[in-house]
Amino acid sequence: MSVLRSADDLELVGLTKRYGTALAVNSISHLFRAGSYVCLLGPSGCGKSSTLRMIAGHESVTDGAIILGGKDVAMLPPAQRGTAMMFQSYALFPHLSVRDNVAFSLKMKGVDKSTRHAEADNLLELVGMSNLADRLPAQLSGGQQQRVALARALITNPQVLLLDEPLSALDPFLRIRMRTELKKLQRELGITFIHVTHGQDEALALADEIVVMNNAVIEQAGPAREVFNAPKTAFVARFIGGHNVIIVPQGSFAVRADEVRLVTGGTEAFVTAIEYQGTHVALTCRITSEQDVLALIPEAAFFSDLKNLGDAVTLAWDETKAHRLQG
Repeated sequence: MSVLRSADDLELVGLTKRYGTALAVNSISHLFRAGSYVCLLGPSGCGKSSTLRMIAGHESVTDGAIILGGKDVAMLPPAQRGTAMMFQSYALFPHLSVRDNVAFSLKMKGVDKSTRHAEADNLLELVGMSNLADRLPAQLSGGQQQRVALARALITNPQVLLLDEPLSALDPFLRIRMRTELKKLQRELGITFIHVTHGQDEALALADEIVVMNNAVIEQAGPAREVFNAPKTAFVARFIGGHNVIIVPQGSFAVRADEVRLVTGGTEAFVTAIEYQGTHVALTCRITSEQDVLALIPEAAFFSDLKNLGDAVTLAWDETKAHRLQG
């Protein structure tokens, strides 16, 4: 059955990137639905940033196609693709005001000053920076600089906004606040956001779809809840977090750490680590097959029956919640 496509969908077809003999992206194909928030998730070196930079036009394509607006844009310069990129470093011009930073690309296109400033002011209002339009970047906090960089990327009215680890330079409290604002902004604009991150919590909080990359290929892609609850491989289960990967003679399976319970009678184990995490206690236990199993025990339950390092315990989980893995 054919898949219905929108003119604003972005599709990668056999996209490949080599640096000499090193294969950074290995013939990946994926359809990014128009108007969705997608996170490319994976460890350093998996190919996610190279993929983003090829979509943006800041990295040449070794092979394959990038289809946007019904045409292959892989050979077009960045300004002609219908994409805009927000860089990890924000890359603001230090000698230009906030307003002129945002308006810079319009200036390069020959747009007159009053028109480009009016456009810049509209976007600064959208990101809550109108009152700081005359400041220089050095006079802004990291979060404020990020908002300016967002406005500057959006002034070209892109079909797709590309974000390369945009929250990595922020402190944890501001990072959580800014991801809420990113999601709200994407909903208001209705355009596609493709956001590269190695943070599992960030991806789960933001993404309509998560694309997990590993060793230059896409290991799994799907709605955030589906990827978390039904990881296909041991790598995805471990990387997405919150799961135990348990090897048995018949293969391997994943079980969520919050599904593991301390019981009377069950799989024998002993406690190897205890970590208080507020609402729950993370209890790591070694089972007889020399594998570690993580159990997230509600705080009240743990402190009503304290366990110490080295204590013998027995573990159990609902077998219907154990998810078989492909590899």
